[in-house]
Amino acid sequence: MSSIQVRPATLRDAKAIAQIHAVASQEVYKELVPSAQLKSLTLEERHAYWREAIEYCEPQVQVAVAGEKIVGFVGYDRSRDEQSRPTTGEIWAIYAAPSHWSQGVGLALWDAARDGLHEEGCTNVTAWVPLRNERALRFHELAGFKRDLASAKTALIGGVKIEEVRLKRPLNGQSSLAGAPRYPGK
Repeated sequence: MSSIQVRPATLRDAKAIAQIHAVASQEVYKELVPSAQLKSLTLEERHAYWREAIEYCEPQVQVAVAGEKIVGFVGYDRSRDEQSRPTTGEIWAIYAAPSHWSQGVGLALWDAARDGLHEEGCTNVTAWVPLRNERALRFHELAGFKRDLASAKTALIGGVKIEEVRLKRPLNGQSSLAGAPRYPGK
């Protein structure tokens, strides 16, 4: 596998981001949400959402590129939680194309988001993850996030109620995914 580069997203990247979001969501949530509901958010709606996010930098969006192909993305910014401090950032979304899972894409995106949030003056970071999304929970926990069990709430994903939990960690200079190889499969 070629090395993974991460760069700020451009408007031209919105379609690729929307496609990765759709395919990865369908793969991740296929056991949690009926397929009809998963497909209810169209590719056009996702494309419009990510174009607007990129244009207005809310959230900030970066893409992972392998060769010339976008293989993942991360959206991050200040926390959307009403009670959070202004120095708390949030990973709004982090997705890799299923064909690139376990190949260092998530790690590269997390590193970029962590650096971006640190540059913005954030000292902590959170992420909301469905309790039944074991892959995402494992990834975040390997990156040093801890579950805030008191935060558990019900969210609507594809018209289905899903239990989510907030994960959080301090944003310090320590490397992510302690003990994990930098980019496995390189």
